[in-house]
Amino acid sequence: MKKWGFLLILVGFIGLADVNNVPFFQDRIKIQQYEQYDMAPSEERGSSETIENIEITKEQIYQGSLLLVNKEFPVQQESIRRDVVNLAEHNELIRGYSLNDNGILLSEEVAQKFSEMVAGAEKEGIYHFSINSGFRDLAEQSALFQELGADYALPAGYSEHNLGLSLDVGSTKMKMNEAPEGKWIEQNAWKYGFILRYPKDKVDITGIQYEPWHIRYVGLPHSAIMQEKHFTLEEYLDYVKEEPNISASVEGEKYTISYYPISKATTITVPKNVHYEISGNNIDGVILTVQE
Repeated sequence: MKKWGFLLILVGFIGLADVNNVPFFQDRIKIQQYEQYDMAPSEERGSSETIENIEITKEQIYQGSLLLVNKEFPVQQESIRRDVVNLAEHNELIRGYSLNDNGILLSEEVAQKFSEMVAGAEKEGIYHFSINSGFRDLAEQSALFQELGADYALPAGYSEHNLGLSLDVGSTKMKMNEAPEGKWIEQNAWKYGFILRYPKDKVDITGIQYEPWHIRYVGLPHSAIMQEKHFTLEEYLDYVKEEPNISASVEGEKYTISYYPISKATTITVPKNVHYEISGNNIDGVILTVQE
């Protein structure tokens, strides 16, 4: 289905409400909020040729790239990425940066996105990235907590490193809070789906001190919206709940984001023949992201 055709269907679904356009970096992103709408199929909203029903189970609350992990919401067993690999055994994933040791693990998808980000930084003259830590299993996290204590580590299951979506990035030249690599990440990581998870001015929200080295993969368009609105992951997930249907245009690509609370297995309706992703929030629901 052509994009314009889908856009007309989407407008029919939604019914435009009070819209706020937010320019970002010379209008490369625009964000709109829509009134909540019922995605259930009907003659008014579309036919079986344009939409389909998919079942969402409660387990999906704990799967995906938008999971909130902090002192309140721990990692569930089904949250751990299944594509975790040893980076030292995959030379194709470590182009343009170094590893602090040969035992660093990470989601293969996230490692590919990080490689793309490093290549983008290299085009701007930023070269000296390293990965100092990636995925940790629960046993490793527990040992780290016992060794460093609560001031420097989190208990097993309460660290984002237990997901496979987060990594600690360093500069081979200097500390990240002073390095060009750190400054570049703060300004540009969003383009590749990453966020700086623990910003300097959001300690009261995250509960974690400023960590210029800790980045987290959430994917586009979420990273772009979070950058535009200066949101932490906690704030973004609240925002998605408050504005259940959000339309975002990121560098010409259009997305629609919708939140669904899930208390038991349920069915939601999605458009056919377009790319969509479903992620849980690790709390109480899932986020549907449709790319037109």
